Amino acid sequence: MISSSSTARAIDFLCEHTASKSRVMALLAHENGPSSLTAVLTCKEPDHAYEAVDILRRVLARRDATTVEDELRALTAEMPDAPASSLRHAVVQAASGTWPADPEVLFVVPDPDPSEDEPALDVLPGPAGHPRLKDLPGKVVRIAHLHEFHITDEDALLRAAVDRGWEPLPASERGDDDPRDVIGAVMTLTEDPDLAGTQTLEEQSSAELLSHDDGDELADWSAVPVVTRFHHGWRLRHQRTRPAAEAQTPNFAALFATKDCACGGENEDCEECGWQLTPRTADLLHTALTVLADQAYDDAQRLGDQFLSDADSATWEVFDRMPPLTWTADHRWRRRMARAFDDLAADLAKGDWPNPTCTAEEMALHLAIEDAPTYLEDRPKDDDHHTLPEHEDDYSWDSCSDLLFQDHDVLMLFHTPLSGIEHPEDVANQAMGMGDLREAAWFDPFDNRSTRDPRRGFRR
Repeated sequence: MISSSSTARAIDFLCEHTASKSRVMALLAHENGPSSLTAVLTCKEPDHAYEAVDILRRVLARRDATTVEDELRALTAEMPDAPASSLRHAVVQAASGTWPADPEVLFVVPDPDPSEDEPALDVLPGPAGHPRLKDLPGKVVRIAHLHEFHITDEDALLRAAVDRGWEPLPASERGDDDPRDVIGAVMTLTEDPDLAGTQTLEEQSSAELLSHDDGDELADWSAVPVVTRFHHGWRLRHQRTRPAAEAQTPNFAALFATKDCACGGENEDCEECGWQLTPRTADLLHTALTVLADQAYDDAQRLGDQFLSDADSATWEVFDRMPPLTWTADHRWRRRMARAFDDLAADLAKGDWPNPTCTAEEMALHLAIEDAPTYLEDRPKDDDHHTLPEHEDDYSWDSCSDLLFQDHDVLMLFHTPLSGIEHPEDVANQAMGMGDLREAAWFDPFDNRSTRDPRRGFRR
């Protein structure tokens, strides 16, 4: 039997690498046939294929291409025209929920006629027995859990499982790699808050609303395996995307050379004796911004689009330090926030003052000024920082707060009694002339500041 279906549903994207090229493949599910693979694009750089799969998977999960616009623009700018065009087209297809499939390409083995003793599928009990997703009137939530346990005391683990009533598999069914059926013991005790003889390495949960219109189905009826995507290798990705050698520290002594006034500081009315951003101050600010950027990229990778709740806050490096109204931000917003730290660090590396151009950069600079003093405490005596010229304005963090900002309105968002003040139509907001401080407006450039190059992409 030949299938004549002309559309399919993408359920995953995969990479295939050879010595000379890399390919991105789409795994397709067909309503009237088996799953199949189809080529999406071919490129020479394995990293490009890896990044393309990451982008396509996120679009597929959210059915929304707008969440990857910046990453897509940055990646396609680095790719040749042909694979770049293919990737842009694939993103549109992944967001649509369907995938073009040439008709008459799938050979489907006909099902045998059901025997008299075995009822056909279409006469199985309905909602009262074994319902399909479309038969259920209410919403259906699927939750998947991921646990990784390091066995530190195998005997203690097995004893705890036996106490719970566990019996190991018969010897004939145990593999050579697990002769004591440790897997069965762990599965018996998985729900214990303190699993004996183990160390928990990873614990995650993933939840989604199932939708028949999107091609979802209950697990018992699913034509394809149920697949859940947890975050993948963020530590490895962090390591892989870093340069082999750390970038050379900018020459802050030259970039922010201090100037001595002719009055020697004795004239209180001298206009030439203003505050200076000194090499040592610039060095610590640059360090703080760079570290915060790395931490923010890490947080964004782990969080994805998850809400940042109070229960999670102890786990994160950066985003739990921001106003609560940002805790519901999505992955794209968090990556843009990470880039705000990088943008200010780049200003310093060029010898420019880190003057924020938007609300996100204001928040980034506030956090950097807060963290910068701690990096002086960590510097050993022989560190290059101590070779920078000294100046009386060194480490004047209060002056940084006073002189590097237009205002401190963003800090008002931390005051719980002022809920709603972020909205430009709020009475208190209008009285103070604060403007739009809602999460979605954080990256809008200030009218009186130059804007960043929208094509600059992301460092990670």
